[in-house]
Amino acid sequence: MGTAAGATAIWGRTEQQDFRSRVRGCLLGGAIGDALGAGIEFSSLNAIREAHGAEGVTDYVPAYGRRGAVTDDTQMTLFTVDGLIRAQVRRDTGAWHPPTDVHRAYLRWAATQRDWGPDERRSEDGWLAREEWLYSQRAPGRACLNGLADETMGTLEKPKNPDSKGCGAVMRSAPFGLLVGWEPRLVFQLAVECAAQTHGHPTGYLAAGALAVIVHGLARGEHLHDSVQTCLTMLATRPGHEETVRALEGAVAAVRAGIPDPSRVEALGEGWTAEEALAIGVYCALVAEDVRHGLLLAVNHGGDSDSTGAICGNLLGTLHGETVLPPVWLVELEGRATILQLADDFAVEMTQGPALHNPEHAAPAWLERYPRG
Repeated sequence: MGTAAGATAIWGRTEQQDFRSRVRGCLLGGAIGDALGAGIEFSSLNAIREAHGAEGVTDYVPAYGRRGAVTDDTQMTLFTVDGLIRAQVRRDTGAWHPPTDVHRAYLRWAATQRDWGPDERRSEDGWLAREEWLYSQRAPGRACLNGLADETMGTLEKPKNPDSKGCGAVMRSAPFGLLVGWEPRLVFQLAVECAAQTHGHPTGYLAAGALAVIVHGLARGEHLHDSVQTCLTMLATRPGHEETVRALEGAVAAVRAGIPDPSRVEALGEGWTAEEALAIGVYCALVAEDVRHGLLLAVNHGGDSDSTGAICGNLLGTLHGETVLPPVWLVELEGRATILQLADDFAVEMTQGPALHNPEHAAPAWLERYPRG
């Protein structure tokens, strides 16, 4: 595969199938974890057990009027993917600045939180912004809304919300890791630049870069523990890395501490801040006996259950591919058709993009879905 940003990989049939499965696994797994935690996000562990039994939740519980509902975590993750596809397509014009394309995608997400529905969307907004089910507020983070309240893009030099290290950036950043044709350091850099558009504290954006690099290793076939170690090495060179490194090292240490249970999860924090959400998601993925065990461990705690569940789901889905995801959770998942379509579009773009578009020619249907403007 290529090693630089935008490099064209040479994909065999088996490689394409494996990559598509990992992309689907990442997005669907994250959405399932998000949905499992959505109904208990603001509950203490004691309250969860009182309502659902000693084991806590073992299945979807109603949230936002239905079972299997997702939150802003999944909404923003999908728009991250949309922005990354648009960046690849827009490169045909000679313009190449993925942070700008991702920022435009986040602005389209912000519009879904203000508008009644997709009726006023322009053709250049593409297909995802016209998905009516996305026009619903699912407890969006204040930093995300404030950071995207105008069209000025936050940068590392001048970030939005410079004191914010909430988990609103890390929970949407797994898709950067699916850029398997990029070098890890470039994946990390893109993720932190896009995180700074809403979360300007170093912990807020470095945790986002960390998740992206871990997912990147998994998407390339690495073991989870090895991907975490690669991430720690990369973090150590960045100013302000201390909180994120300490949290990840705590997650790794917790694996060796004994049988996993909610008390070990809660010792890592509550998940409201970026480094805690990352640590919990990584820990639960590291100790998971299977996807079901890992996801239920990730959500049954008194904290930001949907975000920690989403991060764990991103990791396990990328690691194992879509076929390990429990079918009983897939069939009730809100927006599953949209998520699958976006995942497959991303996989096609990354593996066969030149067959769909180039500076001289493009498939009209593809440009309708992902306009260059």
